[in-house]
Amino acid sequence: MRLFSRRPDFKALSLKTLWQGLLRGDGGAGDRIVPPTGFTAQLTLFSAAAMAFLAVFALALALATGRLADRWSSELAQSVTVRVSSDAADQETRTQSVIQLLQTTPGLGQPRLLPDDEVAALLAPWFGPDMPVDALPVPDLIELPITGRDFDAPGLRLRLEAEAPGAVLDDHTEWRRPLVAAAQWLRALGVISLVLIAAASAAMITLAAKAALAANGQVIRVLRLIGARDITIATAFVRRFTHRAAIGAAAGTALGMGAVALLPGMNAAGGFLTGLGFSGWGWLLPLLIPVVAAAVGFFATRWAALKMLESVR
Repeated sequence: MRLFSRRPDFKALSLKTLWQGLLRGDGGAGDRIVPPTGFTAQLTLFSAAAMAFLAVFALALALATGRLADRWSSELAQSVTVRVSSDAADQETRTQSVIQLLQTTPGLGQPRLLPDDEVAALLAPWFGPDMPVDALPVPDLIELPITGRDFDAPGLRLRLEAEAPGAVLDDHTEWRRPLVAAAQWLRALGVISLVLIAAASAAMITLAAKAALAANGQVIRVLRLIGARDITIATAFVRRFTHRAAIGAAAGTALGMGAVALLPGMNAAGGFLTGLGFSGWGWLLPLLIPVVAAAVGFFATRWAALKMLESVR
């Protein structure tokens, strides 16, 4: 009768079997096989906590940039602007005729001529706050809200060219498209960062599990001699490292959520880098990070255990 198997029991070492072992508990056997403290434990806890902390910010970036893209797209798509340029003597007459034309355009609300103070505020970032708007040939700006789906921007543009020379329609497409594209790229980078964080976590946990398995090679041989199956040994390692990954990730997630909560709100300064936290139901998503970290630790340790038990004789 053979006291130990020459090869690991790959068929018995299934996902279902390992999860059943995790839920049942090991009754202290895991402490005798896997060292509860030491370098591997500290490495697993620290790497899981650090990666979870970074994952919180990557997730916040992905969600915030998605909201930013939607907000920019919706705000710029809700109105259009008509710029009216003419000689100083005909400027007012030309502007009034354009306003009358716009009032008969379907899909648009009431036109509003921007006063000089609002025009000066728009030009202040380029010319400074003390720029005399009256002394410069600044065109009149007419703002129009879009109220219906029947608004035809190309048709209105052609109509202005034919009936009101000097009037130019701006539907903010040139502004909106690069801004939305940039926000979408940032969201994609956030998702890619999450994938890379998960991969790095798997690599660190795999290295720690292999180090623990290698350090306990003699113990594994003795356990095999007294009849221990490879499934029992592997389950002890998987259970231990899965728990460590989950605990470390939970601590890192809590710290990350606390740091995100301290960031300035969207209305604090109104800048690009504000409002990069979570909003509403988005605060529940970071709670999935410890679950994902435990799953990563489970599969990484399982793979390492299968490889190492095959080489340990």
